[in-house]
Order: sequence, then structure tokens, then C-alpha cells
Amino acid sequence: MLIKKKDVESEIFTGSMADISFLLIIYFMVTSVFSATRGLDFALPEEDNQQSEIKREDSIDVFIAPGPTLTVDNEDMPWDSIEDQLLLYIADKLKDNAKKPVILRTDPDATYGDMITVFDELRRSEEKIGMKIETISIPTQREIQNIWTLLGVQ
Repeated sequence: MLIKKKDVESEIFTGSMADISFLLIIYFMVTSVFSATRGLDFALPEEDNQQSEIKREDSIDVFIAPGPTLTVDNEDMPWDSIEDQLLLYIADKLKDNAKKPVILRTDPDATYGDMITVFDELRRSEEKIGMKIETISIPTQREIQNIWTLLGVQ
């Protein structure tokens, strides 16, 4: 007598897989560390009610116009001799106060190379004239439009 065997389909019961995955999600949520993202730590300066405003006489204004044309404290200076005249003029102004800022302004139509040439000369002042320029400031166009127009500077 021949006995037929029943074919049993092999199947993995997945009914509890959803329960297991749900429990794993809850486990990891409970055991993970919730850390708030911290930004960069930096110290802000304290508020100073008596800010010292730099007057026009207390700074040296260097203006570079297209061409290139150089104007220092509203006095035209030949571009060919910026190495000599510019640094000697600034050294003369810095004798009284060595911490006077030099404000390097450029016309929007002036070339970037002209500004870099003057900036490099100002940075090399210690080598050439023996006096280091402490502060060389290059204001943004917005600062130039807002502040310098109020002071009446071109």
C-alpha cells in the first residue's frame, strides 16, 4: 500500500515581524541619547556704551580710483611712486600716533589688482620705512556708502 505524503509548504511566519520591529524602534528611541545640537561657542564682546568713534582726522584715508589713481587724505598721489611717497606720507602721519588706522577704500570700478598692490605696500611698511602699520581696514561697499557719505568724503 502506497501512502501519499502530504506536501507541507515551507513558510516563515512573518506575523510577529511587525511587532518585533516596532519593539526595536521603541527600544532604540528610549535608549538613545537625545543631544541638542550645540553651535559654535564664542564669547561676544560686552556692550560698550561709550564707543570711541574714529574721527576723520584720526585716520589715514587711502582711496583707489580707476585708472589707477591714488588719493591719500584728499591729496592726489602719483601711482608710479606709491612705494616711496605713500609710505613716507603715512610714516609722517603715524609719528604722532602709531595706532592710527589706515582705511583703504576702493572705487567699485577700480581693479582688484590695484587694491592688492596698495595693500601689499602697506603691509610691507615695516621692511621699507621701519614702522609697522597696526591697523589696515578695508571697509565694504555698504560701509562706504553709509558712513563715508555722511561724513562728506567722496
